[in-house]
Amino acid sequence: MTLSVLVVDDEPQIRRQLKIALNGYGFEVLLASNGTEGLITAAQQQPDMIILDISLGSEPDGIEVCRRLREWTTTPVIMLSIHDEEKTKVIALNAGADDYLTKPFGMEELHARIQAVRRRIVTDPAAHTKTEIRVGALAINLVTRTVQVEGEEVHLTPKEYELLRLLATHPGRVMTHRAILNAVWGAEYAEMDHYVRVFINTLRKKLRENPARNIRYILNEPGVGYRFVSGDPS
Repeated sequence: MTLSVLVVDDEPQIRRQLKIALNGYGFEVLLASNGTEGLITAAQQQPDMIILDISLGSEPDGIEVCRRLREWTTTPVIMLSIHDEEKTKVIALNAGADDYLTKPFGMEELHARIQAVRRRIVTDPAAHTKTEIRVGALAINLVTRTVQVEGEEVHLTPKEYELLRLLATHPGRVMTHRAILNAVWGAEYAEMDHYVRVFINTLRKKLRENPARNIRYILNEPGVGYRFVSGDPS
């Protein structure tokens, strides 16, 4: 079975070089010239490996692309950068990268790192195929980070989206106030339970929840936290 590799780099020469070299090692190579194109290609083509430049010249940069990928896929990511500083490497690894390679590099080293990452990481194919969550009239696209209700796009702030995504990617699981605060706002907000209540109430309005018609997406767990429905809420 041919391994597919997605290369995301804004430099045409680098893309060409990597395509030629990786084709020579027997890989199928997909190309993307920016972060948005990379995210869409990753979602549509489901590559086995992603080689991602950290500086893409436009938003989103490689770090943000990696973070967004980790919201819905476990596909291994090797980050490329001209920077060799420890701080940059730490940022990349914390964003979800599996390895880090400094430019310029030899193709034999890149091939060896691809093989090493493959050996130590076992991915579940089913774990990186779900790019959209649909429950009743609600649709959440994890790639474009868009939310629709009854076919109409709903505007969410970044924090509102992060809160909804956190709950929706753990359907049926009770998320405590502390766990939500740590994940969405950070550990320094661990005691700010009212933040969660305010944002949950706003989300419910924007998602057009209607208890009278039994349309609910986010359920209360009194004294504990909240959970996202695991089936059709209607």
